[in-house]
Amino acid sequence: MGEFHTGNPVFVTYVVAAALTVLKVMGQGWMTVYRMMRAGGGYAAPEDLRPGLINRAPDPSQLAVNDYVERSRRMHRNDLENIPAFWAAGLLFVAVSPPLWLAQGLMYGFVAARAAHAVAYATAQSHEVRATFYTIGSLIVVAMAVYALVAVF
Repeated sequence: MGEFHTGNPVFVTYVVAAALTVLKVMGQGWMTVYRMMRAGGGYAAPEDLRPGLINRAPDPSQLAVNDYVERSRRMHRNDLENIPAFWAAGLLFVAVSPPLWLAQGLMYGFVAARAAHAVAYATAQSHEVRATFYTIGSLIVVAMAVYALVAVF
């Protein structure tokens, strides 16, 4: 069984990769907030039109779709649909003690694929480009889960 402490380099690899992806998920949420504030709109719910310190003069147009905000919101949703599976599969993977080279290749590969996906999305690349990076990340998560299953049987 894999050891979950910082003396285990496979676990350290997971910690680094997981921490980077946590920062990505949280950072994308803050990026969406920044974009809403900068655009003065792109709000998601009717209650967002209540006057407050940040939105002193609400206007119904602030609920209109704003692609500048929506692009960030879609990126955040995509992260939330993909990264948690990596966190779970990564822990299972560590638990079955894979070789360090394999753990580093897969886990850092996932981080790189998600970073490339984010750049592709942020720069409005085609679906095919985004899908390529999504596919790489997805196959990595599947490979870690299958490796863990095979290791326990």
